[in-house]
Amino acid sequence: MGTSEHNQDESRDLYEHHRFDVDPGQSPVRIDKFLFEKIRNASRNKIQLAAKAGNILVNDEAVKPSYKVKPGDRISIVLTYPPRDTEIHPEDIPIEVVYEDRDLLIVNKQAGMVAHPGYNNYTGTLVHALAHYLQKVSPLPNEEGLGFLVHRIDKDTSGLLVTAKNEEAQSGLANQFFHHSIDRKYQALVWGDLENDEGTIEGNIARDKKDRRVMSIYEDEETGKEAITHYKVIKRFRYVTLTECRLETGRTHQIRAHFKHIKHPLFNDAAYGGDRILKGTTFTKYKQFVQNCFALMPRQALHAKSLGFIHPVTKKKMFFDSELPGDFKAVLDKWEHYTEYKPLD
Repeated sequence: MGTSEHNQDESRDLYEHHRFDVDPGQSPVRIDKFLFEKIRNASRNKIQLAAKAGNILVNDEAVKPSYKVKPGDRISIVLTYPPRDTEIHPEDIPIEVVYEDRDLLIVNKQAGMVAHPGYNNYTGTLVHALAHYLQKVSPLPNEEGLGFLVHRIDKDTSGLLVTAKNEEAQSGLANQFFHHSIDRKYQALVWGDLENDEGTIEGNIARDKKDRRVMSIYEDEETGKEAITHYKVIKRFRYVTLTECRLETGRTHQIRAHFKHIKHPLFNDAAYGGDRILKGTTFTKYKQFVQNCFALMPRQALHAKSLGFIHPVTKKKMFFDSELPGDFKAVLDKWEHYTEYKPLD
């Protein structure tokens, strides 16, 4: 008996998770052969790559492809696959590559770019830009010339994103994302003066029951997926606060939904109510100041600043950091100037 599920986080549709309870009458058979017969559209090679990356567990222990399945075994496997709902045609879209080797590509994604093709976004995505880069600028030998995303960041969130250049790297990275061992830090400007200098936000995340475009926090354990965000204050600007956020889990819109939940939505986050003046004075000049900030940064104030992981092939520790983009810096400069020169109300 077996079950299959798509991991419902920001990486959903980029890999899939299967679980199998082996029947009492099962005869001994290699696990790669067992899974090849159980999982539709999974090649023997992909299953073997999953085993090499530690993505096949039997009774919670990683096993090799040669492991012989026994009655009563509980098998879990994480498989990667590039979604192919639409054919990807390379598009000459500029991207900022911050690191590249034979297995990986680290991109600093600009705000406004969708990471992966999906509903209403069939062209102009990062995947289309990567296809052009990998075919024209940095061709892959013996490959179809497409990179593999193993995670995403929202369209209007800027920052670092890792792409695998082959299936071995993809499988190894997916293991780390699936088990939340990736070290990711974001910077977010949130409304209000946070009570504590650091803290943790917890609460299960699921699609909002009234508006499927956004996520909501649910206290009951039966609804949604566990989500944990750790934050600390970087700087206070009286009415808004710059924070550093470390993700323990990686759910869709996690930081955005979590800060809304504690009544400190991200600055100018239209989907979560941050595009209104939520803190501050009633003075006309203050209202104009905030509107000018919104115009400078017409998106949520969220940047994926750093990324740390174990290289899936060399096994070396990797760490990447990035500068805040120009629009984010400009808004922080305005708040710095405003709070420095304006008297307390």
